[in-house]
Parts: sequence; structure tokens; C-alpha cells
Amino acid sequence: MRKSIFTERNYENAILELFRDDLRYETVCGYEVERDYHSVLFGERLEKSLQKINPNKPIEAINEAIYRIKNYESNNLIQQNIQFTKFLQNGVEVNYHLSGKNKSDLIRLVDFEHPDNNDFILARQWTIIENAEKRPDLIVFVNGLPLVVIELKSCFRENTDVSEAYRQLQNYMYDIPSLFIYNAFMVIADFAVSKAGTITATEDRFMEWKTVDGSFEDNRYAAFDVLFRGMFGKNQFLDILQHFILYSRSTEKDIKILTGYHQYYAVKKAVQSTCNAVNKNSKAGVVWHSTGSGKSLTMVFYARLLQKKLQNQTIIILTDRNDLDDQLYAQFAQCQDYLRQEPKQAVNRTDLKKLLKNRVANGIFFTTMQKFEENDEPLSERSDIILIADEAHRSQYTINETVDVKTGKIKLGFARLIRNSLPNATFIGFTGTPISLKDRDTQEVFGDYIDIYDMTQSINDGVTRPIYYESRVVNLGLNEDILKQIDDRYDIISQNADGQIIERSKKKLAQMESILGAEQTLDSLCNDIIQHYEQRQDLLTGKAMIVAYSRSIALKIYEKIRCLRPDWNEKIKVIMTSDNNDPTEWKTIIGTKEYRKNLERKFKDDNDEMKIAVVVDMWTTGFDVPSLATMYIYKPLQGHTLIQTISRVNRVFQDKVGGLIVDYVGIASALKRAMKDYTQRDQKQFGDPNITETALPKFLEKLEVCHTLFHGFHLEINFESKFIEGTDRDRANLIVDGINFILGSEKQKETFIKEFLLLKQAHSLCRSLLNKTQRFEFAFFEAIYVAVFRTTTEKKFSFHEVNKQINELLKQSIKSDGIINLFADTQEEFSIFDVKFLKEIAAMKQKNLAAELLAKLLQEQITVYKKN
Repeated sequence: MRKSIFTERNYENAILELFRDDLRYETVCGYEVERDYHSVLFGERLEKSLQKINPNKPIEAINEAIYRIKNYESNNLIQQNIQFTKFLQNGVEVNYHLSGKNKSDLIRLVDFEHPDNNDFILARQWTIIENAEKRPDLIVFVNGLPLVVIELKSCFRENTDVSEAYRQLQNYMYDIPSLFIYNAFMVIADFAVSKAGTITATEDRFMEWKTVDGSFEDNRYAAFDVLFRGMFGKNQFLDILQHFILYSRSTEKDIKILTGYHQYYAVKKAVQSTCNAVNKNSKAGVVWHSTGSGKSLTMVFYARLLQKKLQNQTIIILTDRNDLDDQLYAQFAQCQDYLRQEPKQAVNRTDLKKLLKNRVANGIFFTTMQKFEENDEPLSERSDIILIADEAHRSQYTINETVDVKTGKIKLGFARLIRNSLPNATFIGFTGTPISLKDRDTQEVFGDYIDIYDMTQSINDGVTRPIYYESRVVNLGLNEDILKQIDDRYDIISQNADGQIIERSKKKLAQMESILGAEQTLDSLCNDIIQHYEQRQDLLTGKAMIVAYSRSIALKIYEKIRCLRPDWNEKIKVIMTSDNNDPTEWKTIIGTKEYRKNLERKFKDDNDEMKIAVVVDMWTTGFDVPSLATMYIYKPLQGHTLIQTISRVNRVFQDKVGGLIVDYVGIASALKRAMKDYTQRDQKQFGDPNITETALPKFLEKLEVCHTLFHGFHLEINFESKFIEGTDRDRANLIVDGINFILGSEKQKETFIKEFLLLKQAHSLCRSLLNKTQRFEFAFFEAIYVAVFRTTTEKKFSFHEVNKQINELLKQSIKSDGIINLFADTQEEFSIFDVKFLKEIAAMKQKNLAAELLAKLLQEQITVYKKN
């Protein structure tokens, strides 16, 4: 094989040069440094650095700090890393004995105030011996502490990429776990792609850093230096270490979070804007980050950095619904170690007033807008209060007064109530959807945009997934008159509607309830949802959501689906609040608040048997289930509410291609109207989300490509007679012959694997649109792909495992009972050099498949002998 002119070593040299010449790091070669290979610390540099950055501390205190960072109470790697992260960001509290007295002190591991006072080293080939002997490509040391591990792969080698770098780091965590006690984050790079992530992150949570200085996103392909220049400049690197890494701690799992570049620069801008506003007009501005891009965590980063910058500010976080208040509070509560304080939820207005009165500095308090309606007397006249409004685009933040036509009472807008309650506070808004061009009130309260991270950039960065759209209105048999009434319903729902309009709309609402709640219509709806879901439920975890028009319709949908699928008792649940006037039979279905909390835990658990949630309003905003991939809409929605609702399916999860919105009430026109306030590229991106015009053409294109790769196999002649209309044994024979054919050429095999994966991506979205022949064709190619992948992958399989998997594959692919056993006479363990076995291989009709199997088995044997 011809050697690449740009190898992994060349790539490594390029990174070393960048760190040495541009970033001014010292570079060392591991095998040139005298050291104990059983220690992951750069011991000599550690002691000298700590003495330098803690100049007035006695050596006893330094030694005690070094002892503490080497010894931990827990043997669990994550718990050790949690403790070290606290040491790194806040310093090491030490107790020591000096001159006959017990002393206590704080030893800093890093001088965050004076970057050049620290020791920055990039080490290559740093050998570590623990459970095994390993040599990571590059390690970034700060003051002798191995804070970042960088694993490189050359994209110019076949069959190696950034995923292999990720897998290698995971292996290192088992082989040399001590290295990762001190890990701040990791970098995986293959020249074409560079990503950073933490020790708890799955590969899909490793993210690119798309800018060097925050001035623009660098979307060029193979901009290999952007992440390194953007994250490892000394000032910025220390800033990230101190303020932009945190643990979100929960009873289920501790998650270590590294900021994304969009969060980092938004927080920096927001803090600066807030500092300016405190001394000027109290309007800090609005941060608009696309729904699903980590807005809640951006607010957490902002809260910590702001309180450090201004030292004594008290933060109030305002939401407009109790469930959103609970969700956002829970996120902050899980980060209280990072925030270095415990957030509090105000029970009522009196409680909030007491919290503000008793706190003269710091404090993070949560409240809802409804508490400001209780009266308009000032809660606090302090000027050191920062109010953060979540979802600041909402029209509830209005200034204008309205008059109740029945009572004559003047009703103040929420923004006016808040201003009256906190007359000297500074206001900042965070939103997942943009402020309407017509909505001047929001900007009047908060000011202009501070930072924008739109949907298009979020998808490009892999922070969210695209949303696709499928219309199934016709499946319900709704006629044009009904669709017109539904469309009128969109116009009736106006977030700026006054009391008179709401009154006039009630009759229309009653009509809509009768139309969408009609028994015949709901029968059609539930049958179609079941049919559609059962075609998609094998995707990922099978999580889906049905958004119902009303509470009564939600319960009808639940009952009808349960009737049609009696075994779905634990699979489908209704999530909505109860009402005192609810019929008794509803109570057992809706349950208590604690019951709904339990359902939330179950739905977020990818392995739980609860797969389908029927909702009305709850869970449609601020609710995060990454594996949720399908949403059935049976409720007219518009504007921000529509975008927020459908964005539940845009989260990143494993190999999820995108979220699918299945429309039963004609939301397409409302979606286009809602997009008018978005950026031009967002409007273009979502101008044509219909899978009929996006995913289906791509599927048909790739289906034709896969057909072409089987030229000479006479697939057209045999497919209908043997696969569609033939017996199970006919199908099995055709699959095995197809496997054998595609293995006839290495290039053909590689092309097929690549093209099939593209076919599979499109298929995951548009399978409900396919006819019988297209479905069977896909099943045929899928069976061949899985078999080829399993028999040629680098993963080592025993002979019996390969044989078992191929037969299982055939069963799964065509639901067959008459499967060909390739080695029917082989029932027990044997040597692959056994004469009988080799004769059986030689006699096989499928020569190429036999050769691939034998090659893998031989490779396995060779590996075993090499170890011996």
C-alpha cells in the first residue's frame, strides 16, 4: 500500500508547531524526560509551579496540597474528577502543622489572574504505566497537571477517523485511569474534524469549536487549527478552566459539561452588557439561542461569572409557568457546587420579598410571573438585583395597560408590574425563539439582542438536529371546510389578544372541540398514529409524543389507543394537570403531581417501557428528552408556541438523523408564518421541511445507487419472484448470494457500505411514504449491509458467533423460519485448522463470504498467537 504523504506523525508535528510558535507553550518529548512512568503528574514542574504561584505560603502547605491532589477518599474515577475540578477552580483547602501550631490555608493550583505566571507545556508521547502501558499522542500540562488529553488520527488514512480517536480515549480510561482524575476535557481530531468533550460525554456530545475570537463562525472544512487556537490561547484556556466547566450532579448520573463556543461568547458578552446596564439604563439585552442549544446551561454559566464580576449581585430568575420554573430550578440546583450556593424557589410573593430582604449579597432565587400579579407594591428597591427572564420573547412581557370591559378595572402589563415591583433592578432576557419584529414591548423592557445563535448554525455545529415535516391530514378525511376552520383557529389564537377577542373566540373553540373530538375522526387518527408509529418504533428508543387539542381529547386518544393495543398499558401515558371539576374516572389516569414526576423520570429513561406521551400543554416547552424523535400534532399552534413545541424533537442523540413532526391539523402555513422572525438562513433552512420533498427524493436516489452496485447480479429478474413473492428459503438464498456478490470486490464493498448508510438515514424519516416494493428493497439491502459489516469489521468474532449472527440477521430481515445454516454440521468448538472444517469451507458455494469469514477467523488466531 502506498504510504500517505501526510501521516499522523506529520499532523502531530503541525499541532506541536502551532502550540510552540503561535500559543507560546513549551513543548517536550515524553521519552526525553526523566520521570516515573507510573505517575501521570509532571512532578518536578508541579512543586515548582505551586511555590511560584503561592509565594507567601510555607512548603508544608504546598506539600499538603500536593498530597491532597494525589489522594482521594473515593476509588470512583468520576468522583475523583469532581473533587479535582473543585480544587482546580477554587483552590485546595489545606490543614498543616507549623511551629507547633495547626494552620489552615488555601493553595491555588493555577494563577487565573496572571496567565503568564503559570507553566504551560504540550507533551508528546508521554508514556504511562498502570493497568497497561499506554502513550497518548499529546497531553497539555498546566503547572505539572495533565489537564487535557489530545488524541489525533490522520484523515488521510483509510478506515481511521475521529471516531477511532474517541474509542481510543475510552480505552485509555480503563488502561490508565489515573490520567483522567486530572482531566479538564479531551480533544479528538483527525485533521478534517476537531472536537472537544469531557470524560462523561458520549461521542455525539463532543463538539467543534468554530471560532478563534468569537467574531464569526469558521464553517470551512478541515480548519484544523481553529479549535486549538480558539480554546488554548493562554488567557482563554484558563478562563474556560475556571468558569466554563461544571458538573451537573443528580441522583441518576453526574454529568461533566464543557461550554460550547456559542455559550462561551454569549456569556462573555452578556456579563459585559449587564455591567454596562447596571450603571446606565438597566436594560442588559436579550440572548437568543436556538431551542435545544443549551440555553439553561448558558444561564448557569452567566450566573456564576456575573456574580464573580459584580461580587454582590442578587439574581432573580423569572419564568411564566410553574413547570418551567421547576425545570429551570432543577438545572441550577444540580449545578450548585459550581455556583457555590444553593438556589431557592420562592413559595409566594411574601416569601420572595423576605428572601430579598434577608440577603444583602449574592443569592439566586426563582419565581414565576404570576407572583407579580398579587399586588404592585415594591418587592425591593435594591439596585444590585439582576432579573433574568426565561423565554423573554413571550408577549406576557407587555407594558401597556388594558381595561376589563366588564369590571372597568385597569390591568397592568406584566412588564409594568415587574418594573414597579423591582424599580431599580437590571433586566436581561434569554430566549430560544426570536423576538417578533412587531413586539416592541420586549425590547423596551430588556433592550436589543446581545447574541444570536440561530437554528442553522446550531444544526451545522451538531448541537441540535434538523426537524422534518410530514403531513397526514388527508388520512383523517378532513374536508376543505374543516381545514379552513382550523386555519381560522390559528388567527383566533393571538398572544396579544385582549379580553374582548378571547370572549368572541369561545364559540369558535367549542366548534373546534366538536370537530377534532368527533368519534369517527379520532378513530381515524388513532389508527393512523399506531400504523405510523409501528413503522418507526424500532428507531432509537421508540420515544414519541402526541400533542392533543384539549384535555378531553387527550384522554379519548389515550383510551382509543389502549383499546386498539391492549398490551400498551405501560407503553402510553397521559401527562396533564388535574382540575377540581374533572370526572372521577379521569383522576386515576391523570394521577398526582408525584405520579407525573415519576412519569417524567420514566420517559427520560431510554430503556423504560414508557414510550409514548399524550400531552396538551405540559412537556411542550422546556422539556428535554434527547431520544424523542417523533411528534404527532393534533392541535392548532402558532408562533413561538409552535416552534417551542416542535423543538422537543431536535435534540442530539446517538445516530438520530433528525426529528419528525407528523401533522394532522395543517400546521404548515403557521410554521411558515412563525419563521418570519428568524434569520434569513433559518427561513431558507426550514422553508421546505416536508419529507416528501426532502427525505423521499434522497431515499429514491440512494436506492437507485445501491441497485447500480448490484449490476451483474440480475437483481431485477430475481427480486420480485424470489424476495417479494418467493418462499422464506428463496429469500434467504437471495440474501446470501447478494452478500457473496458484494464481497467480490473490496472497492464495491466499501462503496456499498457508504451508500447504504446514506440510504438508511433517508429511510429513517420517510419510511411511512414507501410502497411495498421499496420497503422490501430496503430490507434486502439492509440485510446485506449488516452481514457485510459484521463479517468484515475489525471487531473479533468467534466462528460460532459469526454463524449465529448471520442466521439471526436473516431471521430478523425477512421473518423467516427456513434459514440456511452456512455450517450446518458444525455444532461445537473446533480448530479452524481442522481438516474437516477446511474441506467444508472449500465446498461452500458462496466463495467470497467463506473467504471473508476465514480471513477474520485467521486474523483472530494470529492475534492470539502474537500475544503468546
